[in-house]
Amino acid sequence: MDIKRMGRRVRAFRKLKGYTQQQLADSVGISLAVLGAVERGNRRLEDKILNKIADVLGVSAEELANPSI
Repeated sequence: MDIKRMGRRVRAFRKLKGYTQQQLADSVGISLAVLGAVERGNRRLEDKILNKIADVLGVSAEELANPSI
């Protein structure tokens, strides 16, 4: 999956679950700048961070990464 699509999915799930960027970044343990770059598609998610974001949002990493699920 391209990084722009991944970023859009992270943003969509974050909003669906009612998190602000700052709340999600704090919960995951990354900076707001990193999360913003991910959501804009300017930074690729490392597997470790992808898994943390998925855990916080209550979805699987596959669900975040795969648009067909």
